[in-house]
Amino acid sequence: MKPDDLKQAPKLFCESINIGFTPEFFVMGLSSGNQASIYSLTPQHAKRLQQYLAHQLADYEKTHGAIKAEWSPTVVSPVQRANPPSDLS
Repeated sequence: MKPDDLKQAPKLFCESINIGFTPEFFVMGLSSGNQASIYSLTPQHAKRLQQYLAHQLADYEKTHGAIKAEWSPTVVSPVQRANPPSDLS
């Protein structure tokens, strides 16, 4: 994909990401409101995605400072309106 194609592509705020896996592939669901996209990745592509995100986050933090965030399976997006996660404890 060319950079200009990415600039022109429609953009949605991702409110929730769910990931499942088998020995053969990872399935990643990204949702925004009532819309969702499902992507399947090989384990190798999933690992490269993790490495790419780590690289991009490090570059972001060099420019803008540390991001304060802690992962929690029950975190609710400030814009999430439908199907908030339930208490998993």
